[in-house]
Amino acid sequence: MEEREFNDVSEQVFVQIERSLEAYDEHFDCERLAGGNLEITCADDSVIIINRHAVNREIWLAARAGGFHFRYQGGNWSDTRDGGELLQKLSAILRQQAGIEVVWGA
Repeated sequence: MEEREFNDVSEQVFVQIERSLEAYDEHFDCERLAGGNLEITCADDSVIIINRHAVNREIWLAARAGGFHFRYQGGNWSDTRDGGELLQKLSAILRQQAGIEVVWGA
């Protein structure tokens, strides 16, 4: 995957995350950081960071549960260790850290 394509498809999922979390603004504060990365602060002040790692063409997610790397394969962002999908993994992490079940919009 070329860098431009990586930037385009990663931006799409970042925008989807931001827009979806707007519906939960009393539980989460979602901010763009330098380089377009995302910082999600939960009501208990715990933080989840989602960033692009352009060199590897991956999205990296850091949370209390640990660090996860996702690669774009077959139209999905898949965990490089267990094949889990990014938004499903993020939902589980948000449920663990904030106790909120997030429904992802398009």
